[in-house]
Amino acid sequence: MKKPVLAVLALVVCALSVAAQPRPAAPPPPPGRVLAVKAGRLVDPDAGTAASNQTILVQDGRITAVGGNVSIPPGAEVLDLSRSTVLPGLVDAHTHLALTIIPERDAGKWFYSMVNDSTPYRAVEAAGNAFTMLQSGFTLVRDLGNNGMYADTALRQAIEAGWIPGPTVINAGIIIGGYGGQMHETPEREGLLYPEYIHADSNAEIIEAVHRNVHYGAKVIKVLVDESADHAPYTVDQLKLFVAEAVNAGRKVAGHVHSDQAARRAAEAGLWSIEHGGTSSDETLQLMKTKGIWRVGTDVPLTAYHGTQRGFDRAVDRLKAAYRIGVRSCFSTDVDYYIPGMTRGEAVMNFLITWKAAGIPAKDILKAMTTYGYQVSEVEKERGPIKVGLAADMIAVDGDPLSDIDTLRKVTFVMKDGKVFKKDNVVAPAAFYK
Repeated sequence: MKKPVLAVLALVVCALSVAAQPRPAAPPPPPGRVLAVKAGRLVDPDAGTAASNQTILVQDGRITAVGGNVSIPPGAEVLDLSRSTVLPGLVDAHTHLALTIIPERDAGKWFYSMVNDSTPYRAVEAAGNAFTMLQSGFTLVRDLGNNGMYADTALRQAIEAGWIPGPTVINAGIIIGGYGGQMHETPEREGLLYPEYIHADSNAEIIEAVHRNVHYGAKVIKVLVDESADHAPYTVDQLKLFVAEAVNAGRKVAGHVHSDQAARRAAEAGLWSIEHGGTSSDETLQLMKTKGIWRVGTDVPLTAYHGTQRGFDRAVDRLKAAYRIGVRSCFSTDVDYYIPGMTRGEAVMNFLITWKAAGIPAKDILKAMTTYGYQVSEVEKERGPIKVGLAADMIAVDGDPLSDIDTLRKVTFVMKDGKVFKKDNVVAPAAFYK
């Protein structure tokens, strides 16, 4: 063998030897500046209590200390909320940020919005709605379908990557339903509503639909259990298949339900949550309680711009029954419309009307808007409660939401992931943009 060849081999061996050596890990970034939030009152919605004169330390987006005797380290930035009530961020457990019915354009029909608006347009629309939801104090939402071609995944990823401000998003991707989905199609235009829904009737189609949604970023699986009297609900066995496939992918199943029959099937199959369910009987509600199934009732209020007296009375009756029976109900709205002069967040807040009409105490409404929202979204070990180690999401109001829930209508301070989004009732989102 010639010497040049031996030299080359020696260099290769040397290079391989160097590459094989363990490389020192990059040093961790230096810790960020400490924020110290001085709270006049700090609410624990889970316990329904409040403590006075508390200090919350935040560093690198997480809570590092909470208490009445917490020392503020030198150089910390102090946020003085000593005249305010601080509490965890709010949750809308059922919304559609990428769908907005515009009355003068769509005649009150969400069908036209889905046909007229492209997915890119709806993704930008979702970003705007997310902004106003955060502005109103909602730091977490479950976005359950009607997002075109996965605009909800794009929204979630953009918020997580820091391109835009918004709540934490638990998204469902495309709604899965039996043939015909949520509305009738015409034979010559069967695909008109694609991609708003995935048709899945056979077991193979159900499995494929779940896998598709997971692949494209869904964090929860939304199933159209039933829609109307002439739309056959999924069977209990089919719903169990949904649950099994979702569990295999680390997901839960949320069931869109209208009839009591479908609600009972969903409960028997062990779905994670029942969405809507406005006709669920006391017997079905009792079964939901026994099996620990969440009620996400989207309890529609009666306002000058939306709702009917009949629908409102039914919503109040079923919400009241669920509370009496002990079913865990989450604050959820299904808001998908635009009201001139009102942001999406303000429209969502009007759902307090139904909860108050049902006679539910303010402290329990607050629990539904916070603790239950974190739990149904399965994030309570990462964010939600104001506890050491969790993400620093919190809001502030001037009054006492434990006794007057309407104080939440005017959120003066919002922090998300340790970044101040709103202070002194003024939105200043610069820290959220890359």
